[in-house]
Formats: sequence, C-alpha cells, structure tokens
Amino acid sequence: MEPLYSNVWQIIAASEPLYVINSIADYANMNMVFIFGGIMVSIFIGHDYKSGYVKQLFTTHAKKQDYMISKSLTCAFAMACMCITYLIGGTIGGLLVGYETTVNVGSLIIAILSKMIMSLGWASLYTFLNIIFRRYFGISIASSFFFGTGILIIGVAAIVENLSIPTWFLNIFLYGSSVNACLISNVGTLIICAVVSVAWAVFYNVLGARILSKSDVY
Repeated sequence: MEPLYSNVWQIIAASEPLYVINSIADYANMNMVFIFGGIMVSIFIGHDYKSGYVKQLFTTHAKKQDYMISKSLTCAFAMACMCITYLIGGTIGGLLVGYETTVNVGSLIIAILSKMIMSLGWASLYTFLNIIFRRYFGISIASSFFFGTGILIIGVAAIVENLSIPTWFLNIFLYGSSVNACLISNVGTLIICAVVSVAWAVFYNVLGARILSKSDVY
C-alpha cells in the first residue's frame, strides 16, 4: 500500500491547486480545519440560542451587526489557532514517519498564511449559515459540513475541466481560494486570499445582520 504523501508539507497544503479531488490525500491537509471550524461555529451559536443568551443580549444591545461581526471575528481567530495547531501536529507526524522535507520555504509560508487569512471568510459563512438555521442545530452542522467540503465548487470544477475551461475563476469563492493556497503559492496568492476572504466576510455579515433584523431571533 502506497503512502498518501511523499513530503511532510503535503500534509499542510497540496502540491498544486486542486479544484477536483482525485484522492483523500488531495483534501487531507489544512483545508480540513475549515470543516471542523464550521462545526465549532455551529456549537457556539447553537449554545447562544439554547441558553437564552441571545434573548438577553438583544434586549440590552440591539445592534444585530455587532453580533455578526463579533461572532465572525471570534470564530475566525479560533480557526486560525486551529490552523496553527494542525501545522504543528501535521509537521511532527510527517517527520515521525520519515517523509521528505524538501520545499520552497517562501511558498510554504505564503500557503500557511493564506489559509489562516481564509479563516475570516469561512467563519463569516458559517456564522451566516447558523443564523439561518439557528433553531435547527442538526441542520446547521450538516450545512457547515456540506459547504466546508466544497462539494458545489468541486462539481463546477469537474464540469468546466471536462469542457476544457480554465478553472482560475473559481478562486473568487472561499473553497477555490483555499485550495489555491498550495506549495507553489506566491505573493499574488496571498493577496487573492486576503481580498476574497474580506469580501465574503463583508457580504455574509451584512446579509446576516439584515436577516436578524427582520426575523424573530428568540
């Protein structure tokens, strides 16, 4: 049986941008943090509603936008910390099994920073989803897992690749930018990830605040 990886740093990021997953090794890297991060956000927000904290909060502090922003930033920080934890654990694991360590250090650092920056966009998406499904904890967990795996983007990528259409435009989505942060990343990759992450964070926070302001939050 062949090992999933040949290099320690493939545990952290793919060797090249992979919009369509061919094997578990293509996805089994730091991108998995975004799935577990979604579950974490579901638990945090679900607890807010179950405990009655939201009712008390909006009674004394009516700004729904502040709730969205605070949850997005807090969860983004937590996901970035999860990325660091994954980096440490993945590196130690790879070294223990004797994988090669050859890598372009600059590209590796950019890939890691890019994925950490993407935490803001992903956290905002998950906060938005959990605002929509705030009364249905199971559905919020399932939706976080569904979008975290990037199934929709993978499906689109499979179609456009079969039609010989370039897949670079997928980088405007969270999943596309996340997989674009790989071991051949450059400064342009970092900029794209930052712009995409912030843009989607603004979009989801504004939309989530509007939904909260027009619905019963209790």
